Amino acid sequence: MNILFKKSVQRIILLAISFLIQVAIIIFFLLQYSEYFFNFYIASLALSIVIVFIIINSKSNPSYKIAWIIPVMIFPVFGGLFYLLYGGNKLSTREKLKMAIQNIEMTHSLKQNDKIMQKLQEDNIYAKNQSEYILNYAKCPVYNNTETTYFKIGEEKFEALLKELKKAKKFIFLEYFIIQEGKMFNSILKILEEKVKQGVDVRVIYDDVGCIITLPHNYQKKLEAKGIKCKVFNPVKPFFTRRLNNRDHRKIVVIDGDVGFTGGINLADEYINEYEKYGYWKDAAIMLKGDAVWNLTIMFLSMWDYIDNREEDYIKFKPSKDKYYNTNGYVQPFDDSPLINEPIGETVYLNLINKAKDYIYINTPYLIIDNEMATALKIASKSGVDIKIVTPYIPDKKFVHAVTKSYYESFIKDGIEIYEFIPGFMHAKTFVVDDEYAVVGSINLDFRSLYLHYECGVWLYKTDSISDIKKDYLDTLKKCHKVTMAECKNTSVIRKFGRLIIRMFAPLL
Repeated sequence: MNILFKKSVQRIILLAISFLIQVAIIIFFLLQYSEYFFNFYIASLALSIVIVFIIINSKSNPSYKIAWIIPVMIFPVFGGLFYLLYGGNKLSTREKLKMAIQNIEMTHSLKQNDKIMQKLQEDNIYAKNQSEYILNYAKCPVYNNTETTYFKIGEEKFEALLKELKKAKKFIFLEYFIIQEGKMFNSILKILEEKVKQGVDVRVIYDDVGCIITLPHNYQKKLEAKGIKCKVFNPVKPFFTRRLNNRDHRKIVVIDGDVGFTGGINLADEYINEYEKYGYWKDAAIMLKGDAVWNLTIMFLSMWDYIDNREEDYIKFKPSKDKYYNTNGYVQPFDDSPLINEPIGETVYLNLINKAKDYIYINTPYLIIDNEMATALKIASKSGVDIKIVTPYIPDKKFVHAVTKSYYESFIKDGIEIYEFIPGFMHAKTFVVDDEYAVVGSINLDFRSLYLHYECGVWLYKTDSISDIKKDYLDTLKKCHKVTMAECKNTSVIRKFGRLIIRMFAPLL
């Protein structure tokens, strides 16, 4: 483990040196041709002005626009250039074309059963409208022949995952933001190696930024040597690029097309509390069995083919025989992508907030939201909806947690209850509403998850698992501290001003 860590640190140091060299080259040319600095300044100022107009007329979120306009105008020499490198939440034209091809195949492979949608409409027109939004924009159908099992901690998911992996006969797909060798992943890896020997098609996707500290460079070669097919999403390059903005934050497991997992749990030991990183790690996941797993299968294959520059027949991965599950409710796994100008994850959350009648219970590690969502939550609270939000007591990123805390006072003032999870870090991303709806997935309440990353989640309506999600939430509240208005008001003026500045630039985090 120490060797892996040292290699990861070495890679980070090399990347940092590369970036510093690039900065030094820019400074060198500025000094070398200082007599032309005035011309360079005028050109940079003109560029920054053009960039500001581009930002204003873009379809980005208003908060994101403001967070960029201010630094571009304050630092006109490099502000415009920096925006060109890091400001866009879009990939290159070539990459968009690649993903568009995969989206066409994804759309072709996912077809909505009209009878299911009709039944949902007869049950609840508002639920049907929410589901139809996901179908129209994420291209992911809703299903009713699916068993759902909610896991309230990583240890439960880990145990179930090992059990299901051992049953695999045809293929195993894993897609994770973070993978780290240890008890959790090594146990999984052992099973994967055995399955490869049995002729099972095993594939792994991991995000390079997410694993930059946890895995050594070119770790995929180690997996490939074991017969495991592996792809790295968006490899980190030693030069300035805005591609670093877009990460694969999804957590997906698919086994034989019959069983699927998703949620907030990565493949590293802190997620199963094998060791304490930020106190006790509270997370959540969900297991699907049945028809809805097909959505997760297509999500994975679409990403795989995008990275691999290929097209394959998705239908061959669909189970040949339908299994009947005696379950209730509707299940709709969906994904979110930075390639489209549609904030699917945020809108799914907003639909739940706007349609809530009795309560909205939210778990989130970060609370960095735009004015639209903040306003929706406040209006719901003012309308008599019981809103509770649980955030961490022990944060993983202190700077980001400071932004989260900046929302407390205004939310509490409008009747929203804020709780902090005292035992440690709250990493679960769950919504449960009115005993009828829930979402479990990888989507944080922050700008990166809502606008820049590839994400996924499962929308649930009247499934048996919803009562488990609510019960877990209420049990979690017993381990939380309720934040009071007095605690917010005791904050010093200087600290409040600092939080205001931090919150202003929160969309850039």
